[in-house]
Amino acid sequence: MTVSAPLLVDGLRALAPSYKGILCDVWGVLHNGVAAFEDAHKALRTYREETGGKVVLITNAPRPAKQVGEMLASLGVPEEAYDDIVTSGDVTRAILEAQGSKTLLHIGPNRDQPLYWNLEATFTSNDDEAEAISCTGLADDETETPDDYRDRLQKLAERKLPMICANPDIVVERGDKLVWCAGALARLYEDLGGEVAILGKPHAPIYDAALERLAKLAGTPVPKEDVLAIGDGLPTDIRGAVSQDIDVLFITAGIHASDFGPSEDPEEHLIRRRLTEEGLRARAALPRLWW
Repeated sequence: MTVSAPLLVDGLRALAPSYKGILCDVWGVLHNGVAAFEDAHKALRTYREETGGKVVLITNAPRPAKQVGEMLASLGVPEEAYDDIVTSGDVTRAILEAQGSKTLLHIGPNRDQPLYWNLEATFTSNDDEAEAISCTGLADDETETPDDYRDRLQKLAERKLPMICANPDIVVERGDKLVWCAGALARLYEDLGGEVAILGKPHAPIYDAALERLAKLAGTPVPKEDVLAIGDGLPTDIRGAVSQDIDVLFITAGIHASDFGPSEDPEEHLIRRRLTEEGLRARAALPRLWW
């Protein structure tokens, strides 16, 4: 009889020697939107110091890397924890630049405006004038739900306006609660018959950009078998890594914390069962990232 190796490990140190690079999620792994997880950023810093490996943060944040770095610093995540950042916002911006002169309708909060700074594009606040939609989230994710947008999205879908979703996440942690993200609106728009392009995790463009950045940092291409992804979202982080044939460390106490028993002491059989149900796999699991 074959006995499976334990999925739950003691810490990142158990895996670190096997990998030359890490692609690490941000929200849910390094912070919860309110406070940084000190053990997590210390683990990444120790990995860099002890192995010489490179760390690229890969996030579905619909903002440029510079703004994400500033936000991390404000929460207490030091620059020494990582080498670079690749965001869904950066990938989205590149696509918008390539598309040219379509008149864009932005659906999302004002805090995401840096995504469009110095972008050669025409924006409108009038739904009837729009030729395409750039969705970064709900205007007020503290009070609104996707269903509040149903009628508006139905009308836009009937006009066959393409939507570019800058954040595929359905929900994220904010403190001790979950808030809706752009991915929830994109899912609804698709259900209503709309055309959606999703560029962040779990889709290939953001991984292509992150692996390219990792190669630049290392001075040579880093084979996928030498890369470890770290994340807490099954539909984004875990599915994305699996689709790219990249090993993944599943952080279980993030958005799926209630699924595996006590959040800080998850039950391995529940983790394995959920991965099997989702058709996914993980190299290892931890409740929270630590060394």
